[in-house]
Amino acid sequence: MTLREILRIKGSKVSTIRPQATLDEVVQNLVHHNIGSLVVCEDDDPREMIGIITERDILRATAARQKPLEQLQVADCMSEELITGAYNDTVPEIMGLMTEHRVRHLPVMDDGALVGIISIGDVVKAQHDALTMENHYLKNYIHGEVDETSTFALFSRHAPR
Repeated sequence: MTLREILRIKGSKVSTIRPQATLDEVVQNLVHHNIGSLVVCEDDDPREMIGIITERDILRATAARQKPLEQLQVADCMSEELITGAYNDTVPEIMGLMTEHRVRHLPVMDDGALVGIISIGDVVKAQHDALTMENHYLKNYIHGEVDETSTFALFSRHAPR
């Protein structure tokens, strides 16, 4: 399964915020949309992606006890080193990338354009779904309950995963 397939199922909506916004605005957005990160863009334009702000960034700012959230700007707390994925990256590749860089939210790019965002939960769900389907086909095969479609799906490199 690729990131393109995950986004086709999940959707490609990306919530953004300006670098001048306060961390209080970030918290309100995260809670309102029930998400864990916002892509930081100049003028809310996803083509001008300059960073990402996550729950972890807010916790770091809070732990440092610099100022109240209403006085801290996104630009001062966001992660500027963006780790991104591409449409054609596979789930195993992305699992490795996210683990290596210890990120839980990954903007997805295609030809330099932001096309979506995935979370580690999306990746785990995709992996679980693929393993569940494979397990189903293997059990049917073992019990002799195989039709041509499931045999093709199990043993074909071209089968949807």
